[in-house]
Amino acid sequence: MSATLIDGKPISAAVKAKVAAEAARLARDHGLVPGLAVVLVGEDPASTVYVRNKGKATIEAGLRSFEHKLPEHTSEAELLALIARLNADPTVHGILVQLPVPAHIDSQAVIQAISPDKDVDGLHPMNSGRLASGLAALVPCTPLGCLHMLKTVRPQLAGLEAVVVGRSNLVGKPVAQLLLAENCTVTIAHSRTRDLPAVCRRADILVAAVGRPEMLRGDWVKPGAIVIDVGINRVPAGEGKTRLIGDVAFAEAAEIASAITPVPGGVGLMTVACLLANTLKAASMQAGLPAPQI
Repeated sequence: MSATLIDGKPISAAVKAKVAAEAARLARDHGLVPGLAVVLVGEDPASTVYVRNKGKATIEAGLRSFEHKLPEHTSEAELLALIARLNADPTVHGILVQLPVPAHIDSQAVIQAISPDKDVDGLHPMNSGRLASGLAALVPCTPLGCLHMLKTVRPQLAGLEAVVVGRSNLVGKPVAQLLLAENCTVTIAHSRTRDLPAVCRRADILVAAVGRPEMLRGDWVKPGAIVIDVGINRVPAGEGKTRLIGDVAFAEAAEIASAITPVPGGVGLMTVACLLANTLKAASMQAGLPAPQI
């Protein structure tokens, strides 16, 4: 492996430490303790683990954690009523409904019910629109984490060519907007892109967010490129066990790239850290205070 490993552990720890310091300052100077409400509907095992980790990290950073675990059969109306109560609760500054929700609930209706000021997932159309317009917004946590990791190896991104493989509202589109704001030349590629390997080979920055195990091969990577792998795919590992791999064939790409994120241990760790940073930012904005620089 010739690429520098962009290790999510120390980078996320540094973000969490800054959040904790700013949270302590807010409590000391303004009597303000940011509160994050996480809502989980059903018993999806992966979502349950995520929610537990988020709650633990929230408390460790000196923020308030409010967990709402609802049964699988919870109706859409009941979930929307809970969101309305959280919107009105002054101790709650950030609201995150863990996705996916059960099939009988319209996820878009849930996203739009959350107050844009408390939308720490950055998915409300108002926050998406503000991001696309170059205005201040709450930005989805995973794209924010991607940008933060990129800047640890390349602080100035202006003029670089970036290719984002994946066009989801959660990662692909917002990470493209963030890279545009850094003055990159950005291409969003997807399953219908013609000659996808050739498009990827143009990239100085290659972001993989397609949800397909090891879809991006080593010979898709331009020599010296920075590779950010957002994929988290659980695949069989024999004897009934599973392991996590990314959307990039790591061993192949690491021979060609200048820097690369691992899976696990990369972008996933940054997502929780950026969620805490967003909660801190939301609390500051709601109190009429300047957003802290994390």
